Amino acid sequence: MPLNLPNLLTWLRILFIPLMAGVFYLPDGWVTARQANLLAALFFGVAALTDWLDGYLARALGQTSAFGAFLDPVADKLMVAAALIVLIDLDRVAPLIGLIIIGREITISALREWMAKAGKSASVAVSFVGKLKTAGQMVAIVLLLYFSPLAGLPTAWIGTLLIWLAAVLTLISMAYYLMMAARALQKT
Repeated sequence: MPLNLPNLLTWLRILFIPLMAGVFYLPDGWVTARQANLLAALFFGVAALTDWLDGYLARALGQTSAFGAFLDPVADKLMVAAALIVLIDLDRVAPLIGLIIIGREITISALREWMAKAGKSASVAVSFVGKLKTAGQMVAIVLLLYFSPLAGLPTAWIGTLLIWLAAVLTLISMAYYLMMAARALQKT
């Protein structure tokens, strides 16, 4: 496991998961509900930024590695799944949304592993729809964790709208990846 800045940022993202979730389950009186919302949104937001930053730095500094390529998507999936479970528990996200998004992540991860074993990993490389889904999902989760109006904006309403949009994009991207995998396998 190479110890470099991009990998350290990925580990930092993983360390933020219990911090983001834990603030909602502290003993009464330690933080107010509003403080918990703010802290969770900040932890998740910083972690989401490290997701972009670690990939950028790995390429820019020539520090890409097989371990980093493995750990980065694992960190992303853990972070999103943890946040969704917390948001479902707080009744801020419909369980159906969590099932769609987490189910898709498991399905596509398994598909990518299977396609890699078949020597067809390029056929399920990250697509534009997948990147759009991720961006919408990350913004939605930050807004739903924060949950209070911000500068007059109804963050809860905007976050809910974005998470539903992310769920639709999740299904579209899953269909796209499955179709691309099927085409690649038919060619063999």
